[in-house]
Amino acid sequence: MSADDPGGRSTARSALETAFAAPEGTSWSRVSASLTLYRRLTLLAVAVPALLLGGAALWTWGWPWAVVWVVLLVAASAGGWVLAERVCASWGHAEGETDFYLTYGVVTRQLVVIPYGRMQVVDVTSNLLEQALGMATVRVRTAATTADTRIPGLPLDDAVRLRDRLAARSETFSTGL
Repeated sequence: MSADDPGGRSTARSALETAFAAPEGTSWSRVSASLTLYRRLTLLAVAVPALLLGGAALWTWGWPWAVVWVVLLVAASAGGWVLAERVCASWGHAEGETDFYLTYGVVTRQLVVIPYGRMQVVDVTSNLLEQALGMATVRVRTAATTADTRIPGLPLDDAVRLRDRLAARSETFSTGL
């Protein structure tokens, strides 16, 4: 415990920040704020039909069940709506000298380090909603399927440039796989 914080929280917070910090000499590049809108729109696309169809189906069993369904779905949707912004803010990526770094997560934070030499495929995808919002997702695939990862919510031009840089670096650091 430190003298400036009797509960020891500042020490724990700095250790957590250190564990999930960008590599030395870099900073996290964040995703587009449009990712928040994307997540909220997909939430509505699922919640509204579930609300209507589930509520109507449960109404046949009695109105109290329909009310419970509506209350639970509205509460879950409100939580998802609020959490969408924090999830968007949690995404970050950085290009180190020999590795690519990715961090994300609100409840469970993750830091993924992918050596450039292990990258096999780097691609850009964009579904219809992402296209409408001017966003894309960059996917990085490695020999180990557990290390495959993605960076959602990048502006399309940034996604293409990132794909090109990662592909070029992966060839430079190729491990001969």
